[in-house]
Amino acid sequence: MLQEFKEFAVKGNVLDMAVGIIIGAAFGTVVQSLVNDVIMPPIGLLLGGVDFSEIAIPVGTGPEGEAVSIGIGLFINSVISFLIVAFAVFMVVRSFNKLKRQEEAKEEAAPAPPEPSAEEKLLVEIRDLLAGRQAG
Repeated sequence: MLQEFKEFAVKGNVLDMAVGIIIGAAFGTVVQSLVNDVIMPPIGLLLGGVDFSEIAIPVGTGPEGEAVSIGIGLFINSVISFLIVAFAVFMVVRSFNKLKRQEEAKEEAAPAPPEPSAEEKLLVEIRDLLAGRQAG
């Protein structure tokens, strides 16, 4: 079992996946900053100086007197972040699929091997006849 794990880990797929996760996490941080620091402030300004991160729906008070509220503004920020990440992933997958289709088209368009010459056909016949004699 240990040998199987070593083979799996060395194949490169694990390394590719690890790099993807690390880059994805870093990308998520960048997108979160983009949403919170670049996109939402102008939108809030257009809507009359609203800070989306502070928009909340109060639902009552907790047992120790603290206010309990639903952070709808934070949820809106998260949805916008998700949409940006989803769109970026879509664009990467779309580009990958386009390249894959181009490769498949190149393979399909590859010329067929040339027809064997008359001499090659004759040599094949002789080979087959000799193989038939040796078998019989």
